[in-house]
Amino acid sequence: MLVTRFAPSPTGHLHLGHVWSAWQAWRRARDEGGRFLLRIEDIDAGRCRPEYEAAILDDLAWLGLEWERPVLRQSDHLDRYGAALATIREQGLAYPCFCTRADIRREIEAAGAAPHGPPDDLPGNQQDPMGGLRYPGTCRGLSAAERQARIGRGDAHAWRLDAAAAAARFGALTWRDEEAGAVAADPAPSGDVVLARKDVPTSYHLAVTVDDARQGVTLVVRGADLFAATHVHRLLQAILGLPAPLYCHHPLLLDAEGKRFAKRDRSLTLRALREEGLSPAEVIALAENWRSR
Repeated sequence: MLVTRFAPSPTGHLHLGHVWSAWQAWRRARDEGGRFLLRIEDIDAGRCRPEYEAAILDDLAWLGLEWERPVLRQSDHLDRYGAALATIREQGLAYPCFCTRADIRREIEAAGAAPHGPPDDLPGNQQDPMGGLRYPGTCRGLSAAERQARIGRGDAHAWRLDAAAAAARFGALTWRDEEAGAVAADPAPSGDVVLARKDVPTSYHLAVTVDDARQGVTLVVRGADLFAATHVHRLLQAILGLPAPLYCHHPLLLDAEGKRFAKRDRSLTLRALREEGLSPAEVIALAENWRSR
């Protein structure tokens, strides 16, 4: 049975890009007699707000989308992500990182190619494909004794995936995208991604991998901006012994300047469009029109 999902973060109102992704996932499940799930990805307690979650539920219901109950909220399942992290650590494929973002930038600059702009302007070999600084592996070589000593004295740290070690252990992996076909998993460009931090006890990468498997999702419909992340997720699936769903990375909806929609684009939030008097069918048609530009 086909199982799809829509998994927004309650950090703002839904925009047209969300509408397109949610509608596509819901439509596929409806047309193929499958199941459509809603998941609230609220692990970042500092940015997520209950009023935005309420608005998400209200907006999706107004659009006419129906989903299975209960809604899964990631903040209710931190123990599950902790267990997954423990499994990765037990295999020796995660290590504590004590670097701040400033530490990472200094390490990159010291390597001989100082960036001249924000992270998105870094040379390709210093930038991860998801739009940030690629971690240079500073703490990967720390001895076990030093790691334990620093953790013991309470040094702030994150847990990172040892991507190279994991890729070497599990060998060639592939995943399937509806448009791209069979894709050879290549997590190396993303570097050693963060799996958990003290203030956020899991990462997007770890939580989404665990949740998609637990919920039995067979088709992940999401924007093309997450194509690179799927390479990391495929590696995590192998480490944790989880199945790999089929993926559909749809083109992003872009504004008049060619930039992708964001929650700060208030004029094109679903809430604003509703206030203008548009009907659900008109909003979906508007999303379709923007997508085809």
